[in-house]
Amino acid sequence: MSDISKCPVMHGSTTNGKDRGKTNLDWWPNQLNLNILHQHDQKTNPMPEDFNYREEFKKLDYQALKKDLTDLMTDSQDWWPADYGHYGPFFIRMTWHAAGTYRTGDGRGGGGTSSQRFAPTNSWPDNVNLDKARRLLWPIKQKYGNKISWADLVILTGNVAIESMGGKTFGFSGGREDIWSPEEDIYWGKEKEWLANERYTGDRELEYPLAAVQMGLIYVNPQGPDGNPDPLASARDIRETFGRMAMNDYETVALTAGGHTFGKSHGAASEDYKGPEPEGAQIEEMGFGWTSKFGSGIGRDTISSGIEGAWTTNPIQWDNGYFDLLLNYEWELTKSPAGAHIWHAVNAKEEHLAPEVDDPSIKVPTMMTTADMAMKVDPEYRKVSEHFHKNPEEFQDAFARAWFKLLHRDMGPSTRYIGPEIPQEELIWQDPVKPGKSDYNIEDVKKKITDSNLTNQEMIETAWASASTFRKSDNRGGANGARIRLEPQKNWEVNKPDQLSKVIKVYETISSDTGVSVADIIILAGNVAVEKISGLSIAFNPGRGDSTQDQTDIESFAVLEPQADGFRNYLKKNFLVSAEELMIDRAQLLNLTASEMTVLYGGLRSIGISVDDRGIFTSTSEKLTNEFFVKLLDMDVKWEPNGSNSYQALDRKTNTKVRRASRTDIVFGSNSQLRALAEVYAQDDSSQKFKNDFVKAWNKVMNLDRFDLVQ
Repeated sequence: MSDISKCPVMHGSTTNGKDRGKTNLDWWPNQLNLNILHQHDQKTNPMPEDFNYREEFKKLDYQALKKDLTDLMTDSQDWWPADYGHYGPFFIRMTWHAAGTYRTGDGRGGGGTSSQRFAPTNSWPDNVNLDKARRLLWPIKQKYGNKISWADLVILTGNVAIESMGGKTFGFSGGREDIWSPEEDIYWGKEKEWLANERYTGDRELEYPLAAVQMGLIYVNPQGPDGNPDPLASARDIRETFGRMAMNDYETVALTAGGHTFGKSHGAASEDYKGPEPEGAQIEEMGFGWTSKFGSGIGRDTISSGIEGAWTTNPIQWDNGYFDLLLNYEWELTKSPAGAHIWHAVNAKEEHLAPEVDDPSIKVPTMMTTADMAMKVDPEYRKVSEHFHKNPEEFQDAFARAWFKLLHRDMGPSTRYIGPEIPQEELIWQDPVKPGKSDYNIEDVKKKITDSNLTNQEMIETAWASASTFRKSDNRGGANGARIRLEPQKNWEVNKPDQLSKVIKVYETISSDTGVSVADIIILAGNVAVEKISGLSIAFNPGRGDSTQDQTDIESFAVLEPQADGFRNYLKKNFLVSAEELMIDRAQLLNLTASEMTVLYGGLRSIGISVDDRGIFTSTSEKLTNEFFVKLLDMDVKWEPNGSNSYQALDRKTNTKVRRASRTDIVFGSNSQLRALAEVYAQDDSSQKFKNDFVKAWNKVMNLDRFDLVQ
C-alpha cells in the first residue's frame, strides 16, 4: 500500500500541498462566482448570535483603555523596538493603512471590519511589518476582550498616537464589527503579481472601482507612478486616488503633511534580505512575515518600504517642520540604501538633520518621497501647502478633520456613532438626514396612497430605486432622506426621471397634507403595492426624515448611481465584467444572500419591473407569482442569443419566439447554484413560500438604512 493510500487526510482539502487537486474554479475559471454572497454566513463567527459589538463598547472603560494605549506608546519592546522610543508613528501608519483602503466607487475597503488581520491586505507590500504593530496591541486587546473590537482598537490607537505626540484629533466613534475570515471576493485588481500595474487604460484612466495605483498598495507609489520619480506625474496619481478615497486637494495636503510630520520610512538595505510576507511565511513564524536577515533586522537595520529616512527633524512631535523643510529647501533626487528613489535637501543645515532612529546622538539627513515633492511642485497642491505653512493652527485643524474623515468614512451617517468622543458638528460627508415624524396614523396615510391612482409598478419601482441605493460596504445610500427627489439622483437614467417626477409630486402632496416625510411615504407606498399583489401584510416602521439639497453633496452622491442594476434589468453600458457578475456584486452590497437575491429578482420580474420586455414572462403585473421561474425553466422552449445582452426563447415544436430575456434573467437557469434556488421557487407547492420569502426580502431592503432598528 502506498503512503498516499494510507494517508488519513482527504487530499484536496488543503491548499499548500502538491496533491491539492483542482478546485471548481480551477476547472471552470469562467464560472459565475457566488462566494461573495456567502460572506453573510455566520458559521465562522465565534461570537454568540445575540452578541452586539455596540452594546459591548458601551461597557468599556474608555478612558482606562486610552491611558493603557498612551502608556504603550513609549513601552518599547526588545523584539520590535520603538523608533525614537515612541510607537506613535508606527501605529499611525497601521491605522492609516487600515482605513486608507476605502474607495468611493463601491464603498468597500476601510477600517470598519479589521480586515487588515487577514489576507490579502495583511500581506500587501504596502503593509510590510504592520503585523508587528498588531502584535504590540495584543496584550491590550487581551485585557479588554470583547468590549472593543479589533476594528475599533486599530482605529482608536491611531488617534491616541497622534494625541500622545502633541497633535489634535477631531473625535472618535466606536461600534465597528470584526470579520472572521478573509474578504476574498473584494476586487483589488486583475494583476497576478505584487506591485504590478494593469489597471489603467487610455490616458492613465484608472479602472473602476479601484483607488490604489498598483496591486498591493494602499493608494499611490511614494516613489512616483510605477516607481518613476516624476513629482507632477505623482501629483496626478495622488489627486485621482485620494479623490477616490473621498478627499479633495485641501484634505489631501493636510493628510499627507500631517501624517508625514511623524515617523520615518525604513530601507536600511536591499529588500533581498526580507523574508516572505505573513501568508507565505513558515509555520514557526507564528504569523509574522518579512523577517529580515540584515544586521539586527530591527531599529536602524529595519527594511520596510525600502525608502529610508524621516521627514522632519523631530519625528515624534507635532509641529510645522514638514512644510519648513519642504518649502524652504531645494531637493535633489537620490536613492536609499535599498535602492528606492528618495529626495534629499540640498546643503541641509545641521539643525535640519534628524536623529538616528535608535541613537539620538547620531544625525542623519531628512528626506522626502516623490509623492511629498508633488505637494511642492504641483501648482494647486503648492498653494495649499504654502497656506498651511503660514497658518499652522488651520493646518492642525484641517489634518484633524481629514484624519477623522479617513477613519470614519465607511461608518455611514453620524447616527451610528457611539462613545464619549463623538463630535457634535454636522459634516456634509456624513450624509445628514433631518429627523422624521413617527407618531402618525399609518392607515390614514396608506389610504391617501391608495387613492392616488398610482400603479403598483410605479410605487414598487420608486421604492426600490430609493432603498436599493444602500451599500452595506460603507452604510451609505438608502431611502432615509428621500434623496431620490434631489440632485443627482432624480435625474439618473435608471430611475426613469419622467415617471419618478410624476410619482414624487404625488408623494409631496401627501406629505404636505399629513406632515409625514416623503421618505416614509416612498417606502410605505411600495409596501402598499406589495401587500396588494401578494395578499400579505408588511410591518412598517415610521420615522424616516427628508434631507435638503444643502445637506446633499452632489459629487459625493454621484458615485452611488447604479451603472448596472440587474433587478431592474438595467445596464448603462457594456462592461468588461458580465451583467450577471455586476448583479451579484450589487446584491452583496445590499447585504443579500443568494436565496434573497433570487426571490427578489423573480418577484420584481413578475410585477413588470424591467427596462424593457426582457424577463417579463407574466400576462399581468397585478399579482405576485412565481411565473418568472416557472417559464424560465420551461423545458418546452430553447434559448438562443439575439443581440447584445439579449436572448430569445423558441418553442421547440414550432420554432417560434415566445419570450425575451437578458443575461441576468437566464443565469437563474444556467448557473447550477442559482438554478437550484430557482427550482425551489418554481415548484407547484412553492407559491406561498415564494410570496412569503419575497415579502421578507423586500422588507429587509426597505429597512437597510434604518440603523435605529438594529442597534
